[in-house]
Amino acid sequence: MRKINLYDSIVAPVITEKSTNLSSLNKIVFKVVDSANKINLKKNIEKIFKVNVTKINIINKKNRTKVTRGRTVKVKGYKKAVVTLKKGQSIDLTTGI
Repeated sequence: MRKINLYDSIVAPVITEKSTNLSSLNKIVFKVVDSANKINLKKNIEKIFKVNVTKINIINKKNRTKVTRGRTVKVKGYKKAVVTLKKGQSIDLTTGI
């Protein structure tokens, strides 16, 4: 198993209507690398964004097929993490890293 660099574990923030509504509950959603785990993600997010993480939930989105304009297309799955921050803290995703 290869060691993951500090910035390599987080691929991108997930910005959807549902994830935006979670931000009112101090939760941020990130798309992460398939080999990432909760312990490494907690350390990396705390170092990068300088916040306190209280909880991390990891969700594996599976591969699926989708029909678009009469053609079947494979949609690749990914892993995402829902990060709960300490009360009163937040991450501004519009500024970047």
